[in-house]
Amino acid sequence: AEHQPANEQAYQTYLHHAKEIAPYGLALIGVQAVFKGREASFFLVIYAFVAYYFANKMMRLIILTGPIASALCGVALGQVFDWCQAQYLPTTEAAPAIEGAAPSKKEVVATKSPAKSSKGAGTPGGKGKKGKSVASSAEKNADLLNQIKTPILELYNSDAVLKGRKLVAAVAVIAMLMATRTQGKEFWAYSHQLAEQLSSPSIMFHATLRDGTPVTVDDYREAYWWLRDHTPEDSRVMAWWDYGYQITGIGNRTTIADGNTWNHEHIATLGRCLTSPEKEAHRIVRHLADFVLIWTGGGGDDLAKSPHMARIGNSVFNDICPGDPTCSNFGFYGGGTPTPMMEESLLYKLHSAGMRPGVSVDPNRFKEVFRSKFQKVRIYQVLKVSQESKRWVADPDNRICDAPGSWYCVGQYPPALDKLIAKRKNFAQLEDFNKGGGDDEYTKEYMARMNGEKSSRPSSRSGSSKKSKSSSSSSSSSSS
Repeated sequence: AEHQPANEQAYQTYLHHAKEIAPYGLALIGVQAVFKGREASFFLVIYAFVAYYFANKMMRLIILTGPIASALCGVALGQVFDWCQAQYLPTTEAAPAIEGAAPSKKEVVATKSPAKSSKGAGTPGGKGKKGKSVASSAEKNADLLNQIKTPILELYNSDAVLKGRKLVAAVAVIAMLMATRTQGKEFWAYSHQLAEQLSSPSIMFHATLRDGTPVTVDDYREAYWWLRDHTPEDSRVMAWWDYGYQITGIGNRTTIADGNTWNHEHIATLGRCLTSPEKEAHRIVRHLADFVLIWTGGGGDDLAKSPHMARIGNSVFNDICPGDPTCSNFGFYGGGTPTPMMEESLLYKLHSAGMRPGVSVDPNRFKEVFRSKFQKVRIYQVLKVSQESKRWVADPDNRICDAPGSWYCVGQYPPALDKLIAKRKNFAQLEDFNKGGGDDEYTKEYMARMNGEKSSRPSSRSGSSKKSKSSSSSSSSSSS
């Protein structure tokens, strides 16, 4: 979801009232940039368009619009306040503009005198015809501008209009003060509330048991510390990318993906591992990871996110949900019964083994080694890990560096997964990071279905989805 373009709701959530005021500030600063040539104004205009462009490419980049939206709001409100103040307390700098008197003939002659004193500077011949021509043209333009500007300024500075301006200024100031007490106070409270939501740690929280006993749920930190204290230092942990930074920062273990994984195809490969049938998934996982960590605490746990994992995986491996870009057959029916695809998936078995009747994990492939106190997290050890693939991936010679001796070296998949990786198709995301070789028709169909539009093409693989029941009776959650 965070890879989708920012929509109106996202702008309202993260910018609030600044979303409404900033465009006026942009218009005012744009006028200053064009007509007064102020470099600072040009900077703000360029910043605004660059930030808006990238936010419309990817929702997570809406953070770039925060500083410029604040600056433009300040410009808009500041300009209004300055104008209101000038109606009662005109500054000396504003006096010439307010008086608006046209330049006198003496002033015009004064501007012409430098051209006369530098006679002959305009041409090699020394007669200065070019200089006189330019000066004459400038005089005509200045006279024409004064003829237009003078009557307008005279009307603007007339007693009747001045009284009207003072009345408008007074009303505007009163309106701004009233808005400060209402919208301003609301904006202040909303900003602090959102700041707490976005910055407060979320791996520990207070809760109440059914009998009313207050408890501190510390399952997530407990799980990461278990990884740190009970696994080898070279262990690789497979988990959905949301928890990658936590596994690395708190558990001090290598994770398969994290929030900085820009490669959509890699995330799709992870999605395939978790949503594939257990046996098929193990054939891939044993070459990539030593442990698998699953969030199992309900609400926004991995089971709730799993339809999204399937969709991401299918966007690159189109055979996960044949003919169904949104993977509508991967989820649950109305009563909470899993669809056949969901029931066979590795994620469902790791999540629900021992918690739902009839759900178990193959003990020859995965072994549960940790379950948190309130069952929010479960960790499984991958059995029969390919040591050959692990050594190959760890070998520095098998990494691709951007330059000899560079610290930035991209790893590669082990040769055992070459056939799988060859099946991937680039998914042309809106931010254009993966353009080239993608299935444009599939991408359009995917976006159309995600937006609730009807299919624009007949299903080309509808006959191969024998595993799934009719999707008309199924429903799946899609939190990201």
